[in-house]
Amino acid sequence: MDIAKETIYKVADLARIEIAEQEVETLQADMNKILTFMEKLNELDTKDVEPLVYMNPEVNVWREDVVHQDITVSEGLKNSALHNEDFFLVPKILDK
Repeated sequence: MDIAKETIYKVADLARIEIAEQEVETLQADMNKILTFMEKLNELDTKDVEPLVYMNPEVNVWREDVVHQDITVSEGLKNSALHNEDFFLVPKILDK
């Protein structure tokens, strides 16, 4: 299959890219190579190949979500400039 110059301009327009006149022949050759490769792939027998949905066959490999209390509230507030017994205090930035 041979790609026409009009097809190159159409693809560039759809991709919203600007191409120079001297780039068209290079792009034609590159796109022809891509289509030749795709034609070679179409020759392969894939009837016994299962469709690939995910690259990893594992369904869920994450750990169990368990809550751990690593530091106490007082340790967490220790380096805060402003705080009360349980919370950080920050300046008000929104007015009603």
